Amino acid sequence: MTINPKTTAAIGDHPLHPMLIPFPVACLVGAPIADLAFIGTGDNFWARAAMWLIGAGIVMALVAAVAGFTDFFSEPRIRRLNDAWYHMVGNLGAVVLALINFYLRYAQGAEAAIKPWGVVLSLIVVGILLFTGWKGWEMVYRHHVAVLDAPGQTSSEPVTPQHGGESHRRAA
Repeated sequence: MTINPKTTAAIGDHPLHPMLIPFPVACLVGAPIADLAFIGTGDNFWARAAMWLIGAGIVMALVAAVAGFTDFFSEPRIRRLNDAWYHMVGNLGAVVLALINFYLRYAQGAEAAIKPWGVVLSLIVVGILLFTGWKGWEMVYRHHVAVLDAPGQTSSEPVTPQHGGESHRRAA
């Protein structure tokens, strides 16, 4: 018998955290692309775009973190998962590096801060996001955090594994 850790930050049966994370990821992955476009073209637009992508990524990461923290701190079974800790600490580290990156660009000027540290910090953040995304995937697909295994089942109901990796609600 397996009990799936449930999410508490949700609209209906739809967890909020996975709905919100594409926004900061897109912004923070777009920043080094804009950095490279600036390095390649010399067009200041790309330097400013990278800085504001990082700023938007930070804001959206904090919004997604509220939902993630709600799940993490309200569900003890999630806190028992090593993958959840790696995911949370890694994402916090990525946001701190993004904050430093944004500050450098804001203080020094978007163009001046790109070479070398701006682009390096942006690429490190992307590397961290690859790792934390993998850990988020592990939580959903390996540990079934907030997964509905059968129609009409709530994510906290017990399930029994079936052949072929499928699960269904246990008979009462």
